[in-house]
Amino acid sequence: MFSLISFNPFIPSPGLAIWGLLIFGLFWIIMGKVAFKPIAEALAKRDHDIQDAIDQAKKTREEMANMKSENEKLLAQAREERTKILQEAKEIKNQMITEAKEKAKEEATKIVNSAMVDIENQRKAAITEVKNELGNMALTIAEKVIRKELKGNAEQESFVNSLVKEIHLN
Repeated sequence: MFSLISFNPFIPSPGLAIWGLLIFGLFWIIMGKVAFKPIAEALAKRDHDIQDAIDQAKKTREEMANMKSENEKLLAQAREERTKILQEAKEIKNQMITEAKEKAKEEATKIVNSAMVDIENQRKAAITEVKNELGNMALTIAEKVIRKELKGNAEQESFVNSLVKEIHLN
């Protein structure tokens, strides 16, 4: 009869071990064809996608580096252009200041020269006026002196004739 006491679950029987190995082998063969192939393809696709992402990241990093260097070049050019514009503005400012100073000097010189001419003309006019006044005063004084000295008509005529001769000689 069957004895239940001799059954031990921890010690497998050889037939059971063979059937277990055979089923385990068939399971792995079926799994290899049915499940492992799609899993391997999915892993290969994922590996390919990861590699594409890495390549794209490298390409993007290179493009960013190129763009950064181009931006730095553009920034340097903009700084140079700004410096040139500022330098040109300073030169134009200095030129305008110099021209304004020269124009102001010319204008001041014209004003001074005009004032000098006016002063000289007024001085000459004043001298002429003083001379005329002195001449008139001298004539008046001389007339009074001569009238007093030359009381006779004959004396006056001889004096006038002598003056006329002197004037013609000079």
